[in-house]
Amino acid sequence: MLKTRSSSNILSHNLGELELRVLEALWQRPHLDARQVRESLDADSPARRAPSLSTVQSTLERLYRKTYVDRIKQGHAFTYHASVSRGKLLGRMLGDVIQLLHDGRMETILSSFVQVAADMDDTSLDDLETLIRRRRALLLEAEQNGEGQGESGHD
Repeated sequence: MLKTRSSSNILSHNLGELELRVLEALWQRPHLDARQVRESLDADSPARRAPSLSTVQSTLERLYRKTYVDRIKQGHAFTYHASVSRGKLLGRMLGDVIQLLHDGRMETILSSFVQVAADMDDTSLDDLETLIRRRRALLLEAEQNGEGQGESGHD
């Protein structure tokens, strides 16, 4: 059963295609101004016309208001850098999807992760097992050090 949410924004961390492209540019090269971001977008997809400078500036302003980018005033312009890592953003988005579609059974979520990993390539399941082992080792180490089970800040 689907949980209801605002029809204007199904996922709270929903980002448009241009917003994701801008974040990608900033993950690759942080501390760009709007002109440099536009040039990066143009270089990354030459077959696609780059958005205008004012569109890029508006997109950066939206990302700033959504707290996905930070900015520093340099002269008359701002330089921008992503304030959220790719892994953190992916985690937020996956969390929203899980919250939206969760049926109350943890098995549904876990089997979905396994299915996605298995569909990617032959080594993805091994990678998933390695990540699980590492996470368990970190949790065990934290427990032994009396740190409890808080978030570890690892992506």
